[in-house]
Amino acid sequence: MPEPGVDPRTGFFNVIRIARAARYTARGFRHALGNDTSFRQEIVGALILTPIAIWLGDNGVERSLLILPLMLVLLVELLNGAVETVVDRIGTEHNELSGRAKDLASAAVFVALASVPVVWALVLLD
Repeated sequence: MPEPGVDPRTGFFNVIRIARAARYTARGFRHALGNDTSFRQEIVGALILTPIAIWLGDNGVERSLLILPLMLVLLVELLNGAVETVVDRIGTEHNELSGRAKDLASAAVFVALASVPVVWALVLLD
């Protein structure tokens, strides 16, 4: 399997494909920042806590461990937004499976959020 962004026919990077992917990524971030209050709040939290993590961590491993759950929260929140968007696209009427999908995605965000104080406590209280 070729590397991402590499044209399988030539073995070279497909600059057009990479540029399109970057455009889709930017559009996703713009949408999340413009339409998802939770994502905006979590971005602010990550922007505040990341410098603190860099300051409190004694080495690269500790700094990485403190920053990783912050990024995990953002990742899971983006996926939660994707699930909600797809479910809403299918229909807005009440459906047990649609509700379950949204609830599961929300629970995943909670687990990611809970990982922040757990990891920080384990790293900093060692």
